Amino acid sequence: MNLWSTIGRSVLVNSSRQNLFKISKIANRPFSFNVRPVLVSKNLKSHTSRTNIRNFQISKGVQTVLQFNLADIGEGIAEVSVKEWYVKVGDTVKQFDKICEVQSDKATVTITSRYDGVISKLYYEVEDTAFVGKPLVDIETNDTTSSPAPTTETISDSLERVESVATSEFNVNKVLATPAVRRLAMEYKVNIADVPGSGKDGRVLKEDVIRYAERLRETVDSAKQPSVPPKQEFIASKEKDLLMPNITTVHNLNVDRKEAIKGVRKAMVKTMTQANTIPHFSFCDEYNMNSLVELKSQMKHFGKEKGIKISYLPFIIKACSLALHSYPILNAHVDEKCENITFKAAHNIGIAIDTPNGLIVPNIKNVQTKSILEIAQEIKILKLMAESSKLTPTELSGGTFTISNIGSIGGTYMKPVILPPEVVIGALGAIQKVPRYNTKSDVVAANMMQVSWSADHRVIDGATMARFSNHVKRSIENLSVLLMDLK
Repeated sequence: MNLWSTIGRSVLVNSSRQNLFKISKIANRPFSFNVRPVLVSKNLKSHTSRTNIRNFQISKGVQTVLQFNLADIGEGIAEVSVKEWYVKVGDTVKQFDKICEVQSDKATVTITSRYDGVISKLYYEVEDTAFVGKPLVDIETNDTTSSPAPTTETISDSLERVESVATSEFNVNKVLATPAVRRLAMEYKVNIADVPGSGKDGRVLKEDVIRYAERLRETVDSAKQPSVPPKQEFIASKEKDLLMPNITTVHNLNVDRKEAIKGVRKAMVKTMTQANTIPHFSFCDEYNMNSLVELKSQMKHFGKEKGIKISYLPFIIKACSLALHSYPILNAHVDEKCENITFKAAHNIGIAIDTPNGLIVPNIKNVQTKSILEIAQEIKILKLMAESSKLTPTELSGGTFTISNIGSIGGTYMKPVILPPEVVIGALGAIQKVPRYNTKSDVVAANMMQVSWSADHRVIDGATMARFSNHVKRSIENLSVLLMDLK
């Protein structure tokens, strides 16, 4: 064989193999291929060339059973409780289809499929404990029931299919969004490409997804609304505020019942056991809320235009953030042995939310850079995500300072427990109209709110806590001070 034929054969075989490997990688499925020798000869005497090239064929891979393991969902979580299965044995799934919902000691997470195929085995029942890195389900790929004989396709057909796949992937990936936001869009069944982004360079944020989903739901609800609305029963606001959350209650319990501590309760056991090692001290005071009550009534209609419920909490959170600039030691973390203290630059202020699954504390990131209206929007989003069990470890981790609005349920003073590794927590009591003396010693009606602070006495002293509380109190009672401090 001469040099010409050797070079020609090498070039064709190598380039074809590269194309096949590229097709296999993009299409994400195994290929078995058989390359026949390519004979290229040239008749030097007649100065004519003859090329004989065999067609390449690609055979689809054989039926395979893949074990789908529970991936690491972060935050050091090693086990989860299976709350709901979205599939059963024999169901066909595609990539990103919901498999199940699991609950860790920090959040509820929806697990989605990474493969196309048929569910052949479920490893757990509902309420079983699943472990990270262990099999969750078996997925049978390339199901042969619909087409028992292996089919073939030529390279040109594969290239056309790969081109279409690459184009569709490009259209999806060109949307600027984090993986958590993309997952949230899938959970709300929203095409992320249709969501207008409000972030930098058009980046889609989680609030954009939720706002878009709400608009879609309102559109559907208005279309389905009957011409004659049904009668509705109204509950007085005070009575409604005192309603207990939906919890599982067993009446007429005749025998003892034992159940494992799971999910949010298990997280509380771990956190509160750690918190019990912290020497707490408390500081309590009361704030005159007259100015804020009046401002809230004025802002009520403005918030309704924006689709945001204006409450007292965003003002208090912002006032705390402004005070933290003067007392940065209160926005800090200490390590487990209390040998180092880390002053946190971001004010990630957590808010305690009462849910049917228990008390959870997501946090609002970077409060120091947000307006009061933006804080109100964040509170709305976090509450909506908590009620629908859509919170992820991202929203539940990284907190630096916590506020518990216990007054929304009832009560005045309390002794809140610090959430390690933070060093301070505050509890807001209910606003009550009570008699107080004014500057002229006249008895007047005043809207008063009791505030309880707990701090880590290993690193915080009482004087610092009292000065911080006075700073917040001055901003709440004199809103002009709050406006002057805004940046």
